Amino acid sequence: MRLKLVPTETKIDFFKFSTLAMGFSALMAVLSVVAFFVFGLNYGIDFKGGTVIRTATPVPVEVSVYRNVLSGLELGDFTVTEVTNPGAELTDTERHAVMIRIEQQSDDAETQNDIILEVKSALTSEIDGVSFLQTDSVGAKVSGELVIAGIEAVVLAVMAVLFYIWLRFEWQFSVGAVAALVHDVVLTIGVFAVMQIEFNLSIIAAILTIVGYSLNDTVVVFDRVRENLRRFKTTPLKEVLNLSINETLSRTVMTSVTTLLALVALYVLGGDVIRGFTFAMIWGVIVGTYSSVFIASPILLRLGVKRDWDKDNGAAGTQYANIDA
Repeated sequence: MRLKLVPTETKIDFFKFSTLAMGFSALMAVLSVVAFFVFGLNYGIDFKGGTVIRTATPVPVEVSVYRNVLSGLELGDFTVTEVTNPGAELTDTERHAVMIRIEQQSDDAETQNDIILEVKSALTSEIDGVSFLQTDSVGAKVSGELVIAGIEAVVLAVMAVLFYIWLRFEWQFSVGAVAALVHDVVLTIGVFAVMQIEFNLSIIAAILTIVGYSLNDTVVVFDRVRENLRRFKTTPLKEVLNLSINETLSRTVMTSVTTLLALVALYVLGGDVIRGFTFAMIWGVIVGTYSSVFIASPILLRLGVKRDWDKDNGAAGTQYANIDA
């Protein structure tokens, strides 16, 4: 007997909830923007500049011990955080780890290296058995360039999506797809602002992956919409959209669930280093699946769409619509 998360045939009226879903999404987007300006993002050293040192000890050491050792070194602002790993016992890698963040004090690489050596020397002399798992250092100038590069990457990805969907379908489809992508990105940034999870380059990579995942779901639905528009030329657009979403629902749910299974395992067992990335991916899969159904499709319904796909319409921008890509 095959496992079926969704029945073979479903007749759910998704547009029955479209007004409520659009209102909820608009509210969450506004709250995300407010959270971004009120709380800000917890930028990592990739974007702020500075040094991160991860240590481990064979026995537990209080965070206050680390602070006492570092407070006499004139390091400026620094933070010491205990690192937890829920999957450590399962993977037999249980360690008592701590993450130390030190603000950028100089753009001079030699000066920053001297500070790192001073910190390691002080910790080694005061804490028995301490080992250094990771040391990352980024200068202020480089971090500023990374911020700009990260923003450009996200903007260019969304613009490329807009152009591709316009060639593949019609401009109405591209508006719906890009609205869904912007919705996903804004809500992801809002969650990171509220929860103050570290925002670094790996999160930018996660956002770009979310863009691709959300687009994949949306294109699958839109492809089925276009096929059904050819088959049911007199059926109201709302019914065609509902039929298309129901026909692709099983594929959408199975893809999302299998992806989430892998991501949840990675989140639990992957350790603290990639936890922010996997959290962003989990959140992105959920909101990406939601936006494909409740954002992109309702916008397409409101904008309308070409009904007779058997005829070319150069003015609509669909001359490339039959490409296999």
